[in-house]
Amino acid sequence: MVSAILTHALQADYWKPIQCGIPRDTDTVKSLVNNNHSLFYEESYLFQHPLSPHAAAAKEGKTIELEKILQPDMGHSNLIIEGAGGVLVPLNQEKFVIDLAEKFDAEIILVANIYLGSINHTLLTINELKRRNFKVKGIIFNGEENKETESFIIQYSEFKCLLKIRPEKEINQEVVTRYAIQLFENWE
Repeated sequence: MVSAILTHALQADYWKPIQCGIPRDTDTVKSLVNNNHSLFYEESYLFQHPLSPHAAAAKEGKTIELEKILQPDMGHSNLIIEGAGGVLVPLNQEKFVIDLAEKFDAEIILVANIYLGSINHTLLTINELKRRNFKVKGIIFNGEENKETESFIIQYSEFKCLLKIRPEKEINQEVVTRYAIQLFENWE
Protein backbone atom coordinates (compact mmCIF):
# COMPACT_ATOMS: atom_id res chain seq x y z
CA MET A 1 0.00 0.00 0.00
CA VAL A 2 2.79 2.46 0.86
CA SER A 3 4.48 1.85 -2.49
CA ALA A 4 1.17 2.47 -4.27
CA ILE A 5 0.64 5.71 -2.34
CA LEU A 6 4.16 6.95 -3.14
CA THR A 7 3.92 5.92 -6.79
CA HIS A 8 0.54 7.60 -7.19
CA ALA A 9 1.40 10.79 -5.27
CA LEU A 10 4.68 11.38 -7.10
CA GLN A 11 3.49 10.10 -10.50
CA ALA A 12 6.57 7.92 -10.18
CA ASP A 13 7.64 4.65 -11.74
CA TYR A 14 7.77 1.53 -9.56
CA TRP A 15 10.30 -1.28 -9.26
CA LYS A 16 10.72 -4.13 -6.80
CA PRO A 17 14.10 -5.65 -7.70
CA ILE A 18 13.55 -8.84 -5.68
CA GLN A 19 10.15 -10.50 -5.30
CA CYS A 20 9.71 -13.49 -3.00
CA GLY A 21 6.33 -15.15 -3.27
CA ILE A 22 3.26 -14.84 -5.42
CA PRO A 23 1.20 -12.72 -6.05
CA ARG A 24 3.77 -10.19 -7.24
CA ASP A 25 3.82 -6.87 -5.38
CA THR A 26 4.23 -5.14 -8.74
CA ASP A 27 0.80 -6.38 -9.84
CA THR A 28 -0.78 -5.26 -6.57
CA VAL A 29 0.78 -1.78 -6.71
CA LYS A 30 -0.20 -1.41 -10.38
CA SER A 31 -3.83 -2.26 -9.54
CA LEU A 32 -3.91 0.43 -6.83
CA VAL A 33 -2.28 3.28 -8.79
CA ASN A 34 -4.71 5.43 -10.71
CA ASN A 35 -2.61 7.43 -13.19
CA ASN A 36 -1.42 7.06 -16.74
CA HIS A 37 2.16 8.16 -16.04
CA SER A 38 3.67 5.41 -13.91
CA LEU A 39 5.62 2.54 -15.42
CA PHE A 40 6.05 -0.78 -13.62
CA TYR A 41 9.31 -2.64 -14.15
CA GLU A 42 10.04 -6.36 -14.00
CA GLU A 43 11.93 -7.79 -11.07
CA SER A 44 15.59 -8.70 -11.39
CA TYR A 45 14.87 -11.77 -9.28
CA LEU A 46 11.47 -13.47 -8.94
CA PHE A 47 11.18 -16.38 -6.50
CA GLN A 48 8.13 -18.53 -5.87
CA HIS A 49 8.46 -18.91 -2.10
CA PRO A 50 7.47 -16.17 0.40
CA LEU A 51 10.74 -16.29 2.33
CA SER A 52 13.60 -13.89 2.95
CA PRO A 53 15.44 -13.31 -0.34
CA HIS A 54 18.49 -15.40 0.56
CA ALA A 55 16.30 -18.34 1.65
CA ALA A 56 13.96 -18.08 -1.36
CA ALA A 57 16.96 -18.03 -3.69
CA ALA A 58 18.60 -21.00 -1.97
CA LYS A 59 15.36 -22.99 -2.17
CA GLU A 60 15.50 -22.54 -5.95
CA GLY A 61 19.23 -23.28 -6.16
CA LYS A 62 20.18 -19.67 -6.93
CA THR A 63 22.23 -16.88 -5.39
CA ILE A 64 21.30 -13.20 -5.56
CA GLU A 65 24.14 -11.17 -7.06
CA LEU A 66 23.95 -7.40 -6.58
CA GLU A 67 25.95 -6.71 -9.74
CA LYS A 68 23.18 -8.36 -11.77
CA ILE A 69 20.53 -6.02 -10.36
CA LEU A 70 20.48 -3.06 -12.74
CA GLN A 71 18.23 -0.06 -12.24
CA PRO A 72 15.73 0.38 -15.07
CA ASP A 73 16.44 3.12 -17.59
CA MET A 74 13.53 5.38 -16.76
CA GLY A 75 14.56 8.73 -18.15
CA HIS A 76 13.44 11.64 -16.01
CA SER A 77 10.80 10.03 -13.79
CA ASN A 78 11.03 9.44 -10.06
CA LEU A 79 11.47 5.78 -9.20
CA ILE A 80 10.00 4.07 -6.16
CA ILE A 81 12.23 1.11 -5.30
CA GLU A 82 10.59 -1.29 -2.88
CA GLY A 83 12.82 -3.43 -0.70
CA ALA A 84 12.10 -6.95 0.48
CA GLY A 85 11.60 -6.80 4.24
CA GLY A 86 13.68 -4.68 6.60
CA VAL A 87 17.06 -3.08 6.02
CA LEU A 88 19.03 -6.04 7.38
CA VAL A 89 17.15 -8.79 5.59
CA PRO A 90 19.84 -10.88 3.87
CA LEU A 91 20.07 -11.09 0.09
CA ASN A 92 22.94 -13.57 0.17
CA GLN A 93 25.71 -14.53 2.61
CA GLU A 94 27.25 -11.03 2.51
CA LYS A 95 24.70 -8.43 1.37
CA PHE A 96 21.48 -7.05 2.81
CA VAL A 97 18.45 -5.19 1.45
CA ILE A 98 20.04 -1.89 2.52
CA ASP A 99 22.94 -2.61 0.15
CA LEU A 100 20.51 -2.16 -2.74
CA ALA A 101 19.70 1.35 -1.53
CA GLU A 102 23.39 2.09 -1.28
CA LYS A 103 24.05 0.73 -4.78
CA PHE A 104 21.42 3.04 -6.27
CA ASP A 105 22.13 6.01 -3.96
CA ALA A 106 18.45 5.93 -3.01
CA GLU A 107 16.82 8.26 -0.55
CA ILE A 108 15.07 6.23 2.15
CA ILE A 109 11.46 6.42 3.26
CA LEU A 110 11.14 4.40 6.44
CA VAL A 111 7.83 2.62 7.03
CA ALA A 112 7.26 2.02 10.73
CA ASN A 113 4.50 -0.36 11.71
CA ILE A 114 2.90 0.38 15.08
CA TYR A 115 2.77 -2.60 17.45
CA LEU A 116 4.14 -3.59 20.84
CA GLY A 117 7.91 -3.58 20.36
CA SER A 118 7.89 -1.27 17.36
CA ILE A 119 9.87 1.47 19.10
CA ASN A 120 12.84 -0.85 19.54
CA HIS A 121 12.57 -2.26 16.01
CA THR A 122 12.24 1.20 14.44
CA LEU A 123 15.05 2.76 16.48
CA LEU A 124 17.41 -0.08 15.56
CA THR A 125 16.61 0.57 11.89
CA ILE A 126 17.09 4.32 12.35
CA ASN A 127 20.47 3.73 14.02
CA GLU A 128 21.59 1.56 11.11
CA LEU A 129 20.47 4.17 8.56
CA LYS A 130 22.31 6.91 10.46
CA ARG A 131 25.41 4.73 10.92
CA ARG A 132 25.57 4.23 7.17
CA ASN A 133 24.86 7.94 6.47
CA PHE A 134 21.77 7.36 4.33
CA LYS A 135 19.61 10.22 3.15
CA VAL A 136 16.21 9.74 4.78
CA LYS A 137 13.21 11.62 3.42
CA GLY A 138 11.05 10.75 6.42
CA ILE A 139 8.88 8.20 8.18
CA ILE A 140 5.47 6.80 7.31
CA PHE A 141 3.62 5.27 10.26
CA ASN A 142 1.36 2.32 9.56
CA GLY A 143 -1.19 0.97 12.04
CA GLU A 144 -3.48 1.99 14.86
CA GLU A 145 -2.68 5.44 16.20
CA ASN A 146 -0.26 5.51 19.12
CA LYS A 147 0.70 9.13 19.75
CA GLU A 148 3.34 8.29 22.35
CA THR A 149 5.13 5.80 20.11
CA GLU A 150 4.96 8.03 17.03
CA SER A 151 6.09 11.12 18.96
CA PHE A 152 9.02 9.31 20.56
CA ILE A 153 10.24 7.89 17.25
CA ILE A 154 10.03 11.31 15.54
CA GLN A 155 11.77 13.05 18.43
CA TYR A 156 14.57 10.47 18.61
CA SER A 157 15.12 10.15 14.88
CA GLU A 158 14.69 13.82 14.00
CA PHE A 159 13.09 12.56 10.78
CA LYS A 160 9.97 14.14 9.37
CA CYS A 161 6.64 12.32 9.62
CA LEU A 162 5.42 12.10 6.03
CA LEU A 163 2.18 10.22 6.58
CA LYS A 164 0.11 8.19 9.05
CA ILE A 165 -1.74 5.25 7.53
CA ARG A 166 -4.49 3.80 9.67
CA PRO A 167 -6.18 0.40 9.30
CA GLU A 168 -8.64 0.36 6.41
CA LYS A 169 -11.56 -2.00 5.82
CA GLU A 170 -10.60 -2.19 2.16
CA ILE A 171 -7.54 -1.11 0.22
CA ASN A 172 -8.46 0.23 -3.20
CA GLN A 173 -7.63 3.10 -5.58
CA GLU A 174 -9.82 5.57 -3.67
CA VAL A 175 -8.03 4.86 -0.37
CA VAL A 176 -4.62 5.11 -2.08
CA THR A 177 -5.63 8.43 -3.69
CA ARG A 178 -6.79 9.84 -0.33
CA TYR A 179 -3.46 8.98 1.29
CA ALA A 180 -1.52 10.20 -1.76
CA ILE A 181 -3.12 13.63 -1.33
CA GLN A 182 -2.17 13.67 2.38
CA LEU A 183 1.39 12.59 1.55
CA PHE A 184 1.75 15.30 -1.07
CA GLU A 185 0.72 17.92 1.53
CA ASN A 186 3.71 16.87 3.71
CA TRP A 187 6.19 16.49 0.85
CA GLU A 188 8.93 19.05 0.31
